[in-house]
Amino acid sequence: MESLLEYGYLGLFLGSFLAATVFPFSSDVLLVGMLVAGGEPVATVAIATLGNWIGGLTSYWIGWLGKTEWIERWFRVKPETIAKHKERVQRWGAGLALLTWVPFVGDVFAIVLGFYKAKFIPSAIWMLVGKGGRFIVWAILYFYADKLL
Repeated sequence: MESLLEYGYLGLFLGSFLAATVFPFSSDVLLVGMLVAGGEPVATVAIATLGNWIGGLTSYWIGWLGKTEWIERWFRVKPETIAKHKERVQRWGAGLALLTWVPFVGDVFAIVLGFYKAKFIPSAIWMLVGKGGRFIVWAILYFYADKLL
């Protein structure tokens, strides 16, 4: 992760992108690391958001390419379970994309939205709102931590 920070904004973008896919590390740490290193706050938040959002959209499209037969065979998920989850996704729709900011499970939400063919544009917008909001909160916490403690 330190080597990503050495690459500045490009490292922040790439790290944030990868963190929103299947790679297990925190884009939040990269964001704060960049702020500690003197990154300009608005640019840092915007670049982390963009990278993380595009990574989430990539996960969405990976889910879109998935097939029910693969889930049943490789993960041994019963067809009834798949149908039950599909109903939930259809009930909540693209609004679930707002939860893609949640650490660890957010990537799964992005894949599931793609797998169940949730509408792309609303999913993309809600995903952007959620991920951007998370980075804004982290930046605020960083700059005001001394006042909050």
